[in-house]
Amino acid sequence: MYDVVIIGAGPGGYAAALYAHNFGLNVALVEKDDRVGGTCLNRGCIPAKHWLHTAEVFTTVQTAGTFGVEAGEPSLNWSTALARKDEIVNGLTRGLAGLLKARGAEIINGFGRLDGPGKVVVDTPDGPRTLEGRTVIVATGSAPRTIPGYEFDGQTIVSSREALDWETQPQRVAIIGAGAIGCEFASLLADVGSEVYLFELLDQIVPGADTDASKELTKNLKRHGVKIHTATQVGPPQRTDGGVVVPYGDKSVEVDVVLVAVGRKPLTDGIGLESVKAEVERGFVHVDLETMQTAEPGVYAVGDIVAGTPQLAHAGFAEAIAAITHIATGTPQPVDYRAIPLVVYTHPEMASVGYTETQARERGLDVEVTTHGFTAVSRAKIIGQNRGLVKIIAEKDGPIVGASIVGPQAGEMIHELMYAVGWEALPSEAAAFIHAHPTLSEAVGETLLSASGRSLH
Repeated sequence: MYDVVIIGAGPGGYAAALYAHNFGLNVALVEKDDRVGGTCLNRGCIPAKHWLHTAEVFTTVQTAGTFGVEAGEPSLNWSTALARKDEIVNGLTRGLAGLLKARGAEIINGFGRLDGPGKVVVDTPDGPRTLEGRTVIVATGSAPRTIPGYEFDGQTIVSSREALDWETQPQRVAIIGAGAIGCEFASLLADVGSEVYLFELLDQIVPGADTDASKELTKNLKRHGVKIHTATQVGPPQRTDGGVVVPYGDKSVEVDVVLVAVGRKPLTDGIGLESVKAEVERGFVHVDLETMQTAEPGVYAVGDIVAGTPQLAHAGFAEAIAAITHIATGTPQPVDYRAIPLVVYTHPEMASVGYTETQARERGLDVEVTTHGFTAVSRAKIIGQNRGLVKIIAEKDGPIVGASIVGPQAGEMIHELMYAVGWEALPSEAAAFIHAHPTLSEAVGETLLSASGRSLH
């Protein structure tokens, strides 16, 4: 009898297994793939950020002459970059497997499914195996969605999974869906010289992001060569000898490959949720967000399959901690979803936390909005990346409730605003702390000063 049986070894599952060690819990971790890490580590976040960094290095060399460094015109050895991606991923998965074993988690390879409360049947390479647990955590993750007519064939119509393993650089790419994944691929491909068309059905890229931040990112991606079409619906693809024709409106474009990035669906089919009292809607599992427990006592769900929560690896980490804490202590430790940062790793990056201006006003909050650009930020000018903005949303005479950053290293800078939102800091309280000069974070400091009613520059 295990204390916890976990189905799925992605971020939510492996984080639960690791955190359980703090309470001395006996854990079985079931994973259908031949290695741990899930989508994020093997075919998502980590390999994608490798490719984005490769594009950043390429553009750095390409613009080196403006800094007086004569490096010549760069060329990208795609196969070398691909091999480095594999090396990084393989090293991290080996390290994670070793850490899990060191923490006492038993890793069981096979497809796991619930067979009633506290029971998980695993189809292992050696045959079925039944595990019994005092509790079960379901963390089976998600997979790419597609749209009618654009079914994945792995060659000319692909998901992000295949795109991360392209053996050669595609020269002409249409990307359908301008969420975080679509925008990141558009950014990296345009930076290394591909012709990129980005289509979005809604009226802005990164739907749900702050409007001003989205507009700023749109300008920057266009400046890098991405051809963006928002409020645009694509028609059925037409395959040709030269690739794929993608129609939109009364126009069309021919490309080598189409990347469909319209979101991700939960992987909950066939995992036995019907054998317990869990409530499932369109594949997503409803939980008590105080504990991550489903309607079936002792059965928990974390990560991308949870209804109404962000499909982010770090959200999965936090949900895993909440679930294990409740299992071990009986005490709720709920996730503060309001203070979870979202980062889009484009060039430049976009990051946000808390409410957007629109969300705050929809909730009836009387807010004041303050923005500050990177134009005159010394460090940004030094590195040649002084486009973008910081935007802070605060209640009138009240705390900071949201923030967005578009600019260099936005994903790193958003964290001080994460604390401000999470701790409900007043702008004047946050502005009292001094930012080092010259740094990129001074843009945040300047915005906080302005938000407190006493701007400096």
